[in-house]
Amino acid sequence: MAKDPLAEAGFFFDELNKLRVLEPEASQKTSELKEECKEFVDKIGQFQKIVGGLIELVDELAKEAETEKMKAIGARNLLKSVAKQREAQQQQLQALIAEKKMQLERYRIEYEALSKVESEQNEFIDQFILQK
Repeated sequence: MAKDPLAEAGFFFDELNKLRVLEPEASQKTSELKEECKEFVDKIGQFQKIVGGLIELVDELAKEAETEKMKAIGARNLLKSVAKQREAQQQQLQALIAEKKMQLERYRIEYEALSKVESEQNEFIDQFILQK
């Protein structure tokens, strides 16, 4: 079997009978590799889009979490403030109650004293009326 003199010179014919410098098998493998590379690049592009979307979503969730965290801190501080205000108000009310109890005791003593004076005066009036 004689070798093709063109093949020995490095020239080949493809399926369309065009003259090529590259072997048909190598040309076919090159084309397949080119297609695989194109598919790979497309898949990498899709992956980058998905990852970009995921990163945006995570950033948005992080911002929302930070906002909720700040709201929770604010609510906790407000609750502490309300508790302190309530405690101060309770102390004020207890002081007012103590003051009112003291005032009640003074009024009770004054009432007893006035009642005693009234009864003495009524006795005096009764004795005065009886002497006439």
